[in-house]
Amino acid sequence: MKILILSDTHGHLDDRIIHYSNKVDEIWHAGDIGSLELIELLKKKKKVNAVYGNIDGIKIRSLFNEYLSFFCEKISILLIHIAGKPLFYNKKTNELIKKYNPKILVCGHSHILKIINDKKNNLLHINPGAAGIFGFHKKRTMIKLEIINEDVKRLEVIELNEYKKKLP
Repeated sequence: MKILILSDTHGHLDDRIIHYSNKVDEIWHAGDIGSLELIELLKKKKKVNAVYGNIDGIKIRSLFNEYLSFFCEKISILLIHIAGKPLFYNKKTNELIKKYNPKILVCGHSHILKIINDKKNNLLHINPGAAGIFGFHKKRTMIKLEIINEDVKRLEVIELNEYKKKLP
């Protein structure tokens, strides 16, 4: 299963994001989607697992939850927008980790790319950074990986500094 992980698009979707979304089986969006049109366009292409973020309005919040726990292949996943820092997660995230025992925790919010093996909670912490053009980040990033049974393979950081045009 090939996965594209993105966050903090803030309504921005360009040709490069579309290009990479065409090469995967699923898309995981860790919040701050920014527009209903963006998520609907991604959903036309692939299965999308997504959560809302702090900038998302009523329409997006009515379609998505604050967090999502699911399985991909044989790996348990926890998707949430605001998790806090690895080893210093916020109260909500700590409760969800105890409840769902994820092997991969995907979050966003900070606009800072992080991939950390959290040995204390026995999980892989992934923050894909920000794929959008709004915010303080210097580089736009997202992550592509493969999950085969219980293994994460071919994890790749994708930098999106240049973009050609904004799609509706």
